[in-house]
Amino acid sequence: MNLRHVPNFITALRLVLVIPVVVLLIQRRFTEALMVFAVAGASDVLDGFLARRYGWFTRLGGWLDPVADKIMLVSTYVTLVWLGLIPFWLLVVVIARDVTILMGGVAYYFWVEKVDAQPSWISKLNTVAQIALVMAVMFDRGIAALPIVWLDVMIGAVTLTTVLSGAGYVATWGARAIHVRRGGT
Repeated sequence: MNLRHVPNFITALRLVLVIPVVVLLIQRRFTEALMVFAVAGASDVLDGFLARRYGWFTRLGGWLDPVADKIMLVSTYVTLVWLGLIPFWLLVVVIARDVTILMGGVAYYFWVEKVDAQPSWISKLNTVAQIALVMAVMFDRGIAALPIVWLDVMIGAVTLTTVLSGAGYVATWGARAIHVRRGGT
């Protein structure tokens, strides 16, 4: 195996970890689910470090890494909603943002120009908030009860950053599309 594919291999393993996280959650084995989720998070940090440190970037990795992250987060959110641990409307907000960004990106690619978008700072903050909420819920149910207000604040933070991030992408890329279509560069 070529070393430049090591980050992709780690990302693929992270995709496989979705299954035990969901199964453990369904079994209400929250501490174990939290540990597997943490390993998946550490693998995300590791594959990113290796890619940046050694220049082991691949086109596949550029697509696979964010897809693996989304599959892990959406799977855990769906499962937590199914278990009644986070509200359904929050899942709708999270998925609506992702679908909006995906459809906007596809439309931009086909009707405006090819683009290699980078996540905005609010999008990165949103990802951190989404991960923190999942981990807090698992911690709350598996290790020690957290004050309900903490979870409510975290749900509010996820909601706010999700909406701001989605709106930011629509505004930024919408303005850029108008500019390019009018002949700008």
